[in-house]
This record gives sequence, structure tokens and C-alpha cells, in this order.
Amino acid sequence: MFEIEKVVLEKNLYYRGELILKYTISYPRIISNLYIYSTRKFNSFNRMIALSLKMYAEKDLFNESKEIYEYNHSNGYPIMVYELNYDFEITYNDNFILSLFSNEYIFTGGAHGSTVRKSQNWDMKLGEQFKLDSVFKDDPNYLLFILRDIIRQIELQIEQDSQQYFDNYCCLVLDTFNPNQFYLYDKNTIVIFFGQYDIAPYSSGIPTFKIPI
Repeated sequence: MFEIEKVVLEKNLYYRGELILKYTISYPRIISNLYIYSTRKFNSFNRMIALSLKMYAEKDLFNESKEIYEYNHSNGYPIMVYELNYDFEITYNDNFILSLFSNEYIFTGGAHGSTVRKSQNWDMKLGEQFKLDSVFKDDPNYLLFILRDIIRQIELQIEQDSQQYFDNYCCLVLDTFNPNQFYLYDKNTIVIFFGQYDIAPYSSGIPTFKIPI
């Protein structure tokens, strides 16, 4: 198991004395002397993601928020504050396997912001990220198994009235399924996730499905 610390980059940006944008970017950094090459690769990968988001916030988002400020100010509308939040959750950290997901939330006006989830699955002995097919390497029909289980879980949730989905969820699951959108929950389970609006309304959040390995 690797010791992991959270590194935080945060800043409030002002224009003409008014706060118009704020961001908080949290990313993982491994503290370990084991597998130094893999550790450096993991840390560098996540640091670059964070620095890219920081640059995006301070340049593109800030310029856009200044334009909105000028428009709102000249028309007597309330000043709106843009937001960017990036955080992560380690879902598995054992036997030299690291799995995590990150959520990138951006608010640029409207009723609510949007969240994009991405995942990372690392074999730290190799210093490489592994794909879904390597988890089910003994089952050539693993995709069919996963899709059937997702549909089964959706049908059960609809029956129990515990979650909302679009009426054509079957087609949408097939159309929007992304084999890169998974993370390990434990040594016997993975989680498949879909994006906002892929198969369900915004109020349903990010749909997730536990799949046995």
C-alpha cells in the first residue's frame, strides 16, 4: 500500500476589485521509496493534469469571466463568480495496484455546473496504466457480461424507483459505454461509470455500476 498525500492548488482571481473566478485543484502525490520509477511517473502524470487545469483557469476561464463581468456590469445584472474544482478519490490501493477517479467541476453560469469524471488504474510494478480487458483477460465475452449486468441493474433500480434514467437507456448504454471509464472498488469488483446526461438526467448524477470480476 502506498502512502498518498493530497496537493492543493487554489486561488481567487479578481477583476476591477471584484471576485470573478475561484479554483481549487487537488491532486495525488505518492510518498514512497518503493518503485521509484513508477512513483515518479504517477506523480508527474497527475501534476501535469493539475498544472494544465491551473493554466486553463487562469487564462481561458479568467478571460471568459472578465467578458461576462463586463456584460453583466453594463446591463445591471448581478456579478457571477466562475468556479473550477478538481478533486480525486483513491478507490483501491493494495498489492501494488492503484485505482482512483477524479471529478472536474466547472461552473460558468446557468442553473448548475457540469462535472466530468475520469479514472486511472495503475500497475505500479510496471509503472503503467492498465485497461479493462486486462482485468477480464480470462473471459473473451467480458464486454457482453458487463453490458448485460448494467442493464439488469438499471431495470432493478427503475423497478424499485431508486434512480431515474432516460426512456431509451438500453440504446444509450450501448452508445455511450466507454471501456476507459472504470476503477477498482476492491479485488473482486470494478465500477463502471457513465458521464452526466449519457443515460440519465442531471438529477441522477454520475451513474455507477459495480461489476464482479
